[in-house]
Amino acid sequence: MKIAIGNDHAGTDYKLAIKTFLESEGIEVINYGTNENSSVDYPDFVHPVAKDVDTSKVTYGILICGSGNGVAMTANKYTNVRAGLCWTKEITELTRLHNNANIICVPARFTSLPQAVEMIKTFLATEFEGGRHQNRVDKIPMCL
Repeated sequence: MKIAIGNDHAGTDYKLAIKTFLESEGIEVINYGTNENSSVDYPDFVHPVAKDVDTSKVTYGILICGSGNGVAMTANKYTNVRAGLCWTKEITELTRLHNNANIICVPARFTSLPQAVEMIKTFLATEFEGGRHQNRVDKIPMCL
């Protein structure tokens, strides 16, 4: 499994901890995020992650910013991306079960670091339920 991860200045510590966890599990991580705490523009780090997920270069993406909203809004511009904003394990599980999310967006200012790592574990361990949810997921991409 290969995962792309991106973050802005609010998510640097979270990204480093999550990256360490993933690598300890034998998961290859492509790091597109900043390694600094000085202010940066989150879209610069979201686009490479979303592009990798959109083109199936990676299995999943992880995006981290202060609220999680900006990274989710940016990532969801890509046709094959379903980025879910998650703040609990339960929301994380549902975004995979019902929405087949392929990017998890973590709000660093509203979750603890241990909570964020648990959400990543849940995200990776949860399979899409399919069934009645597949029809809904099929309707997500915008028709051009």
